[in-house]
Amino acid sequence: MNNPSLVRADVASASNYYTTIEVAKMLGMAVRSVQLMVDRGDLQAWKTPGGHRRISRESLERWLQGSRSGVRAEAAGRQEGEVGAGRESSRRLRMGQRPPRLLLIEDSTHFQNLVALLLKQKFPGLEVHVASDGITGLASFGQLQPDLLVVDIMLPGIDGANLITGLRSHALFGQCKLIVLTALDEAQRAPYAFALDQVPVVHKPRLVNDLPPLIESLLGARVAAATQVGRADEA
Repeated sequence: MNNPSLVRADVASASNYYTTIEVAKMLGMAVRSVQLMVDRGDLQAWKTPGGHRRISRESLERWLQGSRSGVRAEAAGRQEGEVGAGRESSRRLRMGQRPPRLLLIEDSTHFQNLVALLLKQKFPGLEVHVASDGITGLASFGQLQPDLLVVDIMLPGIDGANLITGLRSHALFGQCKLIVLTALDEAQRAPYAFALDQVPVVHKPRLVNDLPPLIESLLGARVAAATQVGRADEA
């Protein structure tokens, strides 16, 4: 007969750990991406005798807290906290929907600031979020469900090409548009061709000229409506 106190201890212990699949579902990520997070030390885990990972609840909660602070959220180029709740509600009400949402995954502070400034000028009203690495970007994608993803191909942790490949298995990816940013010329992009097929690529030296028209063509009437409302709010 099982000892009740031992059974309770086993249940309590199990509640402090998650399987890789459970964490992947919670974060909206591929299982392989969670495995990479464990391998690089973002999450703490141990292995069962059968070789299955068990990820500690404490390390997951700690990483989630850190990832939230690592994603900068902006609206019309301003920090979200600076946008009045009344104005935001009015904006959404006039549009009949939430503003189009863009997630930029870019590790260079220079290009983060450049893109944010460019979007503020061209598309006021567009909701912009910025992640500085691929793993944070993957988690943010599941949480934010953006309409447009703009990804640098060279990222720390997991590069943009592998990030795109992982996201293509995500249930929500089919509803999201994609643009790749890179400083690599066409010859240097050859190793990443598997991820770039039929994906619009913006060469960073031409970012200011080439990115806005691509955003307009991919988001269409929604970004036009957001821009109109955003300019009215600025007036």
